[in-house]
This record gives sequence, C-alpha cells and structure tokens, in this order.
Amino acid sequence: MTTDPPSSDEHAEPRDHQRNADPLARLPNLGPRSSRMLARAGIHTVGQLQDLGSVAAYLRVRQVDGRASLNLLWALEGVLAGMSWREVARTRRTSLLLALDMHQVEAAGREPRS
Repeated sequence: MTTDPPSSDEHAEPRDHQRNADPLARLPNLGPRSSRMLARAGIHTVGQLQDLGSVAAYLRVRQVDGRASLNLLWALEGVLAGMSWREVARTRRTSLLLALDMHQVEAAGREPRS
C-alpha cells in the first residue's frame, strides 16, 4: 500500500511564523550591513526584533558593534512602525532618544538626567 505525500498545506507554517522568520535584510529600512549587525547581536528575525523593541535591539547591536549609528535606531523603529527611517528621525527622534537614555540609565543603575 502506498500513501500519497502530504499536501503542502499540511506542512505550511502559520503566516505569523513565516512573517516573523523572514530575513531582516528583505525589510524596508534594513540592508545587508544592518542585517549583518543585527545577526552578530543575535537578532535574526522580525519576531525577535518585535520582542526586543527598537531601542533594546539597537543597544544590543551597539554592544557588539560600536560603529552602529542612530540611523540604525531610526531604521529599526521604522521596521516596527511601518515607517521610513527618515520619517522616524523627523517625528520620533526625541521620544526614541529619551527611551534610549532610560534604557542606559536602567542598565547602569543610576538616576535619569534632569
């Protein structure tokens, strides 16, 4: 007795999982260099980026590559918000810089700047 091979639907992964597993280099705002920096920081998927958030992901990249500029932070936020990095830099710059400062303060265990 022979069995038919399973249909492709039987092995299809849920759409959310497929989206979360997409290589980061395919996303708007991120190119090969940014995706390599993220990979060196242990961030390989959109799902991982979503779990961390843009600020924590940026700080993780900075730990392994001190050359990462704030443009990467704008790009990461743009990926998560569905915006271009330029628009993020114009409209969310201050809030992202404050969030970045708070993350750094918490990591250092000191009081925030006034």
